[in-house]
Amino acid sequence: MLYYDKSHNWAMIENGYIIQGLTDFGQRIANRIVFIEIPKMGKEVFQGKVFMSVESGKWVGRIIATVSGIIVDVNKNLELDPYLVNKHPFDQGWIVKIKTNNPSELNNLMRTNTSEFNTFIENEFLKYSNLLDSTIR
Repeated sequence: MLYYDKSHNWAMIENGYIIQGLTDFGQRIANRIVFIEIPKMGKEVFQGKVFMSVESGKWVGRIIATVSGIIVDVNKNLELDPYLVNKHPFDQGWIVKIKTNNPSELNNLMRTNTSEFNTFIENEFLKYSNLLDSTIR
C-alpha cells in the first residue's frame, strides 16, 4: 500500500522499513531532475521536515520526510542518474529507506481512493495545469 503526503512524496512499508520517493505527479511538476542531494545514512529525519533537496533545470525543491526515523539506505543510483526519479518514480527512482520509530505516523498521510486524496489531486492539477502535459489527465 502506498501513502502520500501533500508535498508529492510517496511512502510504502517493505520489510519493516519505509521506502520514500517522489510521486509521478511531483516529478512532472519538477520536470527533468538533474541533481539529487543524497542524504547520509544514519541521518535522523522528522515527519514533515525538510531533509534533502532535488533540482531540475528551473527549480530547486525541498524534500520532506514522510515519517520520522533514521535513514538506513539511500538510492546511490540517483547520484549517477537522477533522471531515474522521472523515469521510474515508484520503483528504481526511490530515494531513501527509513527505519521509523513511530509507524503510526503513516496515519497522517493520504491513501488513494479516499475523498481527501482525490480532492487534493484535483486541486493540485488545477494549480499546476500549465506545467503538466495532457498525459496526466
